[in-house]
Amino acid sequence: MTQAQAQTQAPLIDPFARSIDYLRVSVTDRCDFRCVYCMSETMNFLPKAELLSLEELDRLSSAFISLGVKKLRITGGEPLVRKGIMTYFEAMSRHLASGALRELTLTTNGSQLAKYAQALADCGVKRINVSLDTLDDAKFKAITRWGRFSQVMEGVEAAVTAGLSIKINAVALKGTNDSEIHDMVAWCGARGFDLTFIEVMPMGDMGEEMRLDQYWPLSDVRAELARRWTLTDIALNTGGPARYVQVAETGGRIGFITPLTHNFCESCNRVRLTCTGQLYMCLGQEDDADLRAVLRAHPDNAPLYAAIRNAIARKPKGHDFDYSRQKVAGEMSRHMSHTGG
Repeated sequence: MTQAQAQTQAPLIDPFARSIDYLRVSVTDRCDFRCVYCMSETMNFLPKAELLSLEELDRLSSAFISLGVKKLRITGGEPLVRKGIMTYFEAMSRHLASGALRELTLTTNGSQLAKYAQALADCGVKRINVSLDTLDDAKFKAITRWGRFSQVMEGVEAAVTAGLSIKINAVALKGTNDSEIHDMVAWCGARGFDLTFIEVMPMGDMGEEMRLDQYWPLSDVRAELARRWTLTDIALNTGGPARYVQVAETGGRIGFITPLTHNFCESCNRVRLTCTGQLYMCLGQEDDADLRAVLRAHPDNAPLYAAIRNAIARKPKGHDFDYSRQKVAGEMSRHMSHTGG
């Protein structure tokens, strides 16, 4: 048995006995929207030379799959604006065909789905997450700054036509979409889409006052929803951090991702690879491992496997996000578009 083969035998287990079988891969920090809670309007993006090539993304992702990763979520930025990105999806589909990978999926703003939905389905993608915070055209423009609501709706329809299951991700924004949550539940229920609400997270330098003004605890969101809908907790596990309820009136499901009011760290099975090859073991911590340097220095995978295992051995117990006492404690200097949501 070679050294590389030996290193792929044992699963990835962190210091707290959590099995790491879910990798989120940011393929670009660029996006065709400028959502107010995610990016400043005048973002400085990374030089293209710093990004992992599509071939390097393939090699790194495949290394994780060799080490037991079963779920791969492609993120950004907006992943579908990366030039040639379908080459990467096509490459990853071989791991679905072999059975080494259980799920290949992505999170998208929906703007490019009309172009790529069928191709994604052809690569073995079964379900996608679409980030959509409002059903109101004017609010959509205000939140995304550059986005077109009609373009996203065309993308959603293309995804439905291609047979993709859709989950809508909505960031709960006090004073912005708080009057729409019942409409979102009704719309998603009618369309057969799952819906997940997410607390706004302190990622990137956006100004503390803005974040505090936007922050709407999901405990309050759930209480508001319960005024109109009959919600029942269900033990649904999609591999991510959401806790789910069933809506009796629609038959639909609502997830709650609560990094601040009730974190999900105890069951964390994920790590995040940035578009520059940095591996973040926790979304809410700054510690990272530079896998790009190892990748480029060694044509064989044994040092890469070792670097991945060493990084997993440093995975912390949890993050430090906190909005208590009107302060954005635990704020991360890097933007979500760099790490991948």
